[in-house]
Amino acid sequence: MADAPNANDELYPIAVLIDELKHDDVLLRLNAIHRLSTIALALGAERTREELIPFLDESVEDEDEVLVALSEELGGFIEYVGGPEWGHVLLSPLENLAAIEEPVVRDKAVESLNKICTELSQQQIEEYFIPLTIRLSKADWFTSKVSGCGLYTTPYNRVSLPIQEQLRNQFGNLVHDETPMVRRQAATHLSKFVKEMPATIVIEEMIPLFQHLASDDQDSVRLLTVEILISIAEVVPKDTQSSHGVLLTSLRSLIEDKSWRVRYMIADRFEKIAKAVDEEVVSRDLVPAFVKLLKDNEAEVRTAIAGQIPGFCALVEKKVLLDDIMSSIEDLVSDSSQHVRAALGTQISGLAPILGKEETIDHLLPMFLTMLKDEFPEVRLQIISKLELVNKVIGIELLSQSLLPAIVQLAEDKQWRVRLAIIEYIPLLASQLGVKFFDEKLSNLCMAWLGDTVFSIREAATQNLKKLTEVFGVDWASEAIIPKVMAMGGHPNYLYRMTTCFAISTLATVVSMDVISKSILPMLDKLVQDDIPNIRFNVAKTYGIIIDVLRRLPEQGTVYSLEKEGQTLAPSPKGQELVQERIVPNLEKLQKDDDVDVRYFATTAAQVAQTPLAGGEPMNTSP
Repeated sequence: MADAPNANDELYPIAVLIDELKHDDVLLRLNAIHRLSTIALALGAERTREELIPFLDESVEDEDEVLVALSEELGGFIEYVGGPEWGHVLLSPLENLAAIEEPVVRDKAVESLNKICTELSQQQIEEYFIPLTIRLSKADWFTSKVSGCGLYTTPYNRVSLPIQEQLRNQFGNLVHDETPMVRRQAATHLSKFVKEMPATIVIEEMIPLFQHLASDDQDSVRLLTVEILISIAEVVPKDTQSSHGVLLTSLRSLIEDKSWRVRYMIADRFEKIAKAVDEEVVSRDLVPAFVKLLKDNEAEVRTAIAGQIPGFCALVEKKVLLDDIMSSIEDLVSDSSQHVRAALGTQISGLAPILGKEETIDHLLPMFLTMLKDEFPEVRLQIISKLELVNKVIGIELLSQSLLPAIVQLAEDKQWRVRLAIIEYIPLLASQLGVKFFDEKLSNLCMAWLGDTVFSIREAATQNLKKLTEVFGVDWASEAIIPKVMAMGGHPNYLYRMTTCFAISTLATVVSMDVISKSILPMLDKLVQDDIPNIRFNVAKTYGIIIDVLRRLPEQGTVYSLEKEGQTLAPSPKGQELVQERIVPNLEKLQKDDDVDVRYFATTAAQVAQTPLAGGEPMNTSP
């Protein structure tokens, strides 16, 4: 057996690393890779360059997980080899890793190579990085070529004009490669590559490459050319685009491509395409294409184009929208695919500011009413969550007359997520409807949610009451909300009594001391003696919150919310008096409870009561 490495031996770090990297345990080898920086520091920059890097250059036969970690580590290794002037020594092991068969390893190696390239000088790039890129691009095996495709953009603008020309020529070879995997990768990176070039070169050299890829026999290649089209259109001046017939011909071909995946990519990027081309192309080519995609045979394409509705429609004249596009959008309301209808529900409200009040009433409101009755909950959810945009255009009175019956129906929907969406919208709706309308139409709904069978609904309902109190004020809450909440405290179903505790904890932070004294504390006096231990320990937790509130609330005037971070108040003598006389005795009873959880939370609350409160101490907002 070989002797163990001597700690005094200057080669000790390398010897240990060799042993660990040859170990059967993958985890041990992975840990060794993660310790490379520590070993490099121990060796120093010179020995790292001369010993560690050559060793790693030969150590690419391993599990993919280990090689990914090595590729990532090397990307941040410049400081350990002596700084950017020696950064090129890291290129060799990464070049080997970029040729590995596993895509994840190659991707990480390419990422690290580009990261290192940004720190190299022009001389280093031209002497070391460009030859590496060319070698990978000309390799026999496609894996190296795929990696090579990702190494053109970063160095391009940091090298001389002749080398830039060499890079463009070699990239052109990759575009024409016989292997689909290479052409796919070339298409992926061409969209980034053209952004580094002036318009003249893009027009002369890159448009032909784009055209070649756009006519590829593989749809997996053609769909990637949509991003190239956008990049080229963003570089080429809009006033000259119409003169480049090849570009527009390719655009039309992609829009009408036989593969739904290509049409999907066009639909998904439609707004970006429209913004990149001139107005003439939009009106002549894109408006008819938009309508055609709205009627596409594939649901995935219709879903994608539905997501582009407000963005694209904002770019066309209102008359064009109404005359040429609107009827096709209206057809999607009854689309056979629920995913298309849901996508429409997400975006349709965005048309209200574009159409204006009159057209929104004529065109959008009927669509809303239909979609609010959709059998698919996601469609209804999307409509509900976006109503604010419509409200800003047509006003709450008209909106409530048209939509409130549907909203009330949804508030009782069997899908709890639909009910939850309605609850979250109620405070905004209430602030716009006014207190009278709310009390007549929505108050009972809000109280009914407190007894919902789903905990998330009950929890959201208590938060809803707090927000409504902030909207309508403490006096309104004292008359309209607090009595109903307190009445629930005597309900035979323990869930209602539990919800009363949650509601009290939430409302305590936004009501006055008088409401706490006259309404909340008497109810807690009763719940302290509840038969259910869960009720009693929630009472104890509620006391902890109320104690903190009472000791800080002013006796009169403004009601302070504990959620206003950084707010400070002087201790309230009356509040401390209420704590000592009305709460502490009940906590003492709960501290003697038979249930261990009740005793724990009661003791915790009692400690809050005993903690001295200095004047001006920031509020404790933790429940």
